[in-house]
Amino acid sequence: MSSPWLDEQQQRTWRAWLAVAELLPRTLDAQLQRDAGLTHAAYVVLAMLSEAPGGNLRMSDLARTANQSQSRLSHTVARLEERGWVRREKAAEDRRGNVAVLTDAGRDVVERVAPGHVAAVREGVFAALTPAQTQALEEALTAVLNRLDPDATLRAHEPG
Repeated sequence: MSSPWLDEQQQRTWRAWLAVAELLPRTLDAQLQRDAGLTHAAYVVLAMLSEAPGGNLRMSDLARTANQSQSRLSHTVARLEERGWVRREKAAEDRRGNVAVLTDAGRDVVERVAPGHVAAVREGVFAALTPAQTQALEEALTAVLNRLDPDATLRAHEPG
């Protein structure tokens, strides 16, 4: 029978993960607030829409792609609608669902803010890692993600 406690290395790794999970979003939020008055969650919604064909996604697909609950996404999209960066429309194919559509003003925000966001991610994460560490981190996170979401229905789709 295994110990109910984490071993020393697991404990150090877990605590480092907890600290990164708290500090990295705070750092990215600060950059996005400074540059555009946006939260990271709102930026991710805009970015996912900017990458989608036609700049639109069904709300359910956007929630999954942006790794947000339906409720949180609805609030995020409402705030983006107030700013004129997103609009909601009925889905053309079935008229039952809603589609979030990136407006021209929203696309302008993404294009203006993306370089600073990429720089913040690069500085906050990748500047501290060697290429081998980056590859090892990708492999480790992918393994955890595959354990948490084995059928890949909850996660954002990988680019490419």
